Amino acid sequence: MKITLLTIGKTEDKYLLEGIDIYLKRLKHYIPFRILEIPELKGIKSLSQEQQKTREAELIVKNINSTDYVILLDENGQELSSKQFSVFLNKKMVGGQQHLVFVVGGPYGFSNEIYKRSNEKISLSKMTFSHQMIRLFFTEQLYRAYTILKSEPYHHD
Repeated sequence: MKITLLTIGKTEDKYLLEGIDIYLKRLKHYIPFRILEIPELKGIKSLSQEQQKTREAELIVKNINSTDYVILLDENGQELSSKQFSVFLNKKMVGGQQHLVFVVGGPYGFSNEIYKRSNEKISLSKMTFSHQMIRLFFTEQLYRAYTILKSEPYHHD
C-alpha cells in the first residue's frame, strides 16, 4: 500500500518544512508516502467561495485515480485517537487497498463533487489549524500510527 497527502497550496514556513522532513525520512522505513501539492488558485478575488471550491475540485480530481481510496481531512469527519488511526490504516492494508489518498482542501473546504468522490472523512481535531500545520500534524500521526502497528516505543499510553 502507498499513501499520498494531497494538498492545495504549498508549505512555506521553514520550521514546518523541517518538521515535515523529519517525519518523511522516518516514514520511509514503513510505507511509501508522498505529499502532493496542488498550486493555489490565481486570481480568485472575483470568485465566490463555491466557485473557488469548484475550481479546486477540478484540480483535486485530476490527481486522483478511479481506484484510489480517498479520505478527506475534514472538520466534520470521524475523530480517531492515534491508536484508532493505526487500526484504521491496518484495516486498509489487510483489506487490500493499494493507494490511500488523504486530501486537505482549500480555505473553504470541499465542493460537493469531492464529498461524493470520497470514501471517508476524518477529522484531526475539533480545533481549526492552518492548512500548512495540518501537513505536519498528519505526517507525524502517520508516523505514530506505524510505530504503534510495529509495537515500537514512540507512542506512550
